[in-house]
Amino acid sequence: MVLFHSMQMVSVLTAVAFILLLWFGAMKNPIKIAGIFVRQLFTSRKYLFHIIALIAILLLNNVELRIENAMNLSWDFTPMIHQLEGDFVQTVQNFFANPWITTVVGFFYVVIFQALLLSSLGIYTAEKKDEMVYATIYAVIINYVIAIPFYLFFPVNEVWSYAPAQVQFLMLDVYPKFEEQYRALSGLNNCFPSLHTSISVTLAILAIRSGNRRWAIFSTVSAAIIVFSIFYLGIHWLTDMIGGVVLAVTASSVGYWFAHRGTQQLPTTLRVPNRDIGQ
Repeated sequence: MVLFHSMQMVSVLTAVAFILLLWFGAMKNPIKIAGIFVRQLFTSRKYLFHIIALIAILLLNNVELRIENAMNLSWDFTPMIHQLEGDFVQTVQNFFANPWITTVVGFFYVVIFQALLLSSLGIYTAEKKDEMVYATIYAVIINYVIAIPFYLFFPVNEVWSYAPAQVQFLMLDVYPKFEEQYRALSGLNNCFPSLHTSISVTLAILAIRSGNRRWAIFSTVSAAIIVFSIFYLGIHWLTDMIGGVVLAVTASSVGYWFAHRGTQQLPTTLRVPNRDIGQ
């Protein structure tokens, strides 16, 4: 079943998913949440600076692809990865192959993955959990800062492109123009570590830390589906997933530590004193 006919459709579906997830995660009117977000941008320099930094690191991913093309490296670590794990991806794909599964995991891979990050920031902002907002931003930045050097100097091709006779690129079943329209956002040899794994698992770990049980459950289930999708769709190797999980645990832990340390070091005059009710 074709879900996406163009990037415009991807953008529209992502926006719809974002709005629904905002409501689901915060149980507040999405318009009200948008107002809180805008107000934070105009009233908090720290908040504005961190949002700009997040946007900058996301744009850096596109710059990395240009740098990589300019470097024109000749080495390829894909054969080594294939020798290590054999036909794991082929086995997963053949065992679960089903049109409905393809549709669901394709939607999560393309739409929910993007909406999760945006929704997490919106939900934590609406709940006034500054520590979680900054932890999310730090963790995502750390994910990219660590992953990009691997993409530049440790090229690993997507499974379907290395073994097309054994593994199908099922993404084309839901997004026929993926290679023409989406590929510019994701290099063919930018496999290790898997950012789809690391970012989704990072957001799940932080959601669990946030104390929002509803959002923690959804984020964890989404991360599990996205991790499954990287194999099922024929994109990533098992090694990529393992690297992504290690990166996620590292980034979420360090990001949360930085955010917690930052909020603990606020000037005393900015803190609200604790008083018992009735005093």
